[in-house]
Amino acid sequence: MYPHSIIAEGLAFPEGPIAMDDGSCIVVEIATGKLTRVRRDGSTQTIATPGGGPNGAAIGPDGAIYVCNNGGFEWSELDGMRIPGGAAADYTTGRIERIDIATGKVERLYDACDGHNLSGPNDIVFDSAGGFWFTDLGKHHPHHTDNGGLYYATPDGARIVCAVYGPNFNGVGLSPDGRTVYCATTHERTILAFEITGPGTVAPSMLGAIPGRVVTSFPGHVLLDSMAIEANGNIAQATLVARPGICSVNPETGAQEDFAYPDLLTTNIAFGGPDMMDAFVCLSTTGKLALSRWPRPGLRLNFNA
Repeated sequence: MYPHSIIAEGLAFPEGPIAMDDGSCIVVEIATGKLTRVRRDGSTQTIATPGGGPNGAAIGPDGAIYVCNNGGFEWSELDGMRIPGGAAADYTTGRIERIDIATGKVERLYDACDGHNLSGPNDIVFDSAGGFWFTDLGKHHPHHTDNGGLYYATPDGARIVCAVYGPNFNGVGLSPDGRTVYCATTHERTILAFEITGPGTVAPSMLGAIPGRVVTSFPGHVLLDSMAIEANGNIAQATLVARPGICSVNPETGAQEDFAYPDLLTTNIAFGGPDMMDAFVCLSTTGKLALSRWPRPGLRLNFNA
């Protein structure tokens, strides 16, 4: 087990961590539809309650928090663990929301692209120009699944495009030079790389049905969730179930280095601290936020001041 301390408990399926410069960490609580600040002493503060299923989150160029809202899940309990399922009974659509940190005001920016509803927006990352890439995990219904993909949008609500449609993508990250966007497929257990050709466009694949370049894949009952990028370019990929924890992946060779954590759904990691070696890790089924010292610095996100 990788060394860590627990700085907060009792969170309702925390994800989307944002490491703040004051030492706190802002997370979403998917099961209760909240955006919450967690301080180092374990105290918490509700910033906003957008409802639905707030998922990935990131700070934009205006200092607001932009949230991927998956629209809500059904939930079950298993041996003390909170487990997400298919679409909630009151699910209508996924959406992208802007939240003012100071006031808690929630503004819906996008809930559709090219006339099609967003299914389950999941994770988000801003580029240096101020636009953001986000993934859509799709949405599971009793007898069908809506497709997801990789999208790009501007924070003013004026432009949204789909770069890759079809795969149900989870985590997303940008290479340190900003030229490559990485996505994780949960059930296919692969990390894919796409070369960025412009705002919201990526280089075409040899076959449309087989998008991207495979960075690495995982065997057996390993599922993939969110990711963050280390300063050296490694992909810190959250791995679920059979190998719960964070796996640091070399993007050139695909070599894997595991860091185990004690939750079957260890879903997210965010880097912070003065040296960017503090790692906030979401232990989601047990409702905990862990803090570790990472062996290498993480990549500082654009606008994350």
